[in-house]
Amino acid sequence: MSWRDNLPTVRGKLLLNEPLGPYTWFRVGGAADALFIPADADDLADFLKALPESVPVTIIGVGSNLIVRDGGVEGVVIRLAGRAFAAITTEGETITVGAGALDSMVAKASAKAGIAGLEFYAGIPGTIGGALTMNAGCYGAETKDVLVSAWGLTRQGERIELTLADFGYTYRHSNAPADIIWMEATYRGAPDAPEAVAARIHEITSRRETTQPIREKTGGSTFKNPEGHSSWKLVDEAGWRGKLRAETGGGAKFSELHANFMINPGEATAADIEALGEAVRADVLAKTGVQLDWEIKRIGRKA
Repeated sequence: MSWRDNLPTVRGKLLLNEPLGPYTWFRVGGAADALFIPADADDLADFLKALPESVPVTIIGVGSNLIVRDGGVEGVVIRLAGRAFAAITTEGETITVGAGALDSMVAKASAKAGIAGLEFYAGIPGTIGGALTMNAGCYGAETKDVLVSAWGLTRQGERIELTLADFGYTYRHSNAPADIIWMEATYRGAPDAPEAVAARIHEITSRRETTQPIREKTGGSTFKNPEGHSSWKLVDEAGWRGKLRAETGGGAKFSELHANFMINPGEATAADIEALGEAVRADVLAKTGVQLDWEIKRIGRKA
């Protein structure tokens, strides 16, 4: 008998062999052995406590910085969606948000409350759970600059709380245990006039709309910026901006608008997209001696 024949009873949605492409911005990838969309934190905790330890668990948000490989994902994929995971409350200079809240919505809520410091989230196309995991940031600001604490669930369904110091943040990296499923985060900003915060958010969103292919099937920033370098410049100077390389990318390409954004302009597969990224990494290394590291998370089995 397979573990899928004896899954825990849940209040949320539990779907077997669910294709994951529609849940990602690239719109590619195979199916999850099981996809669980919990009703709330208690539903998720109960599920994890009852799920055999041998079953792998993978967390996804809105799939904005993610490649799901064509062979699908082993075990259970958990997606936090709905109001239970997206609540936002403010008190003074503090804002507390669910891990499923969109970064952009957190920025807007901070403006409404007159809290400065979280404007940069308006430029990040993901959720707070992902932001916590990778110290997300842009335009000179990062999650670590404003985070106070967060809590989540372990693989065993137990609650765990971490303060900022516990994360050990560095550039796009956290030392927090990788298996924590974040539920909620608390931030502290600085008081400012709501209209001033809103104006800075407008500037960020306008800049993003004119410099990034946000209406394409993309995965956001492909590579982290190596120390002393900009990834987009390295990709551009290596000659990959906007070039469709069927022999290595199978229809995927790096955007003409932003050379660190890969896009799926048609019917590329996950393998096509990942192969293009690896080809560019190898070419940039050969030409410049600089190693590009993936910022996009890649999960699952190759077909």
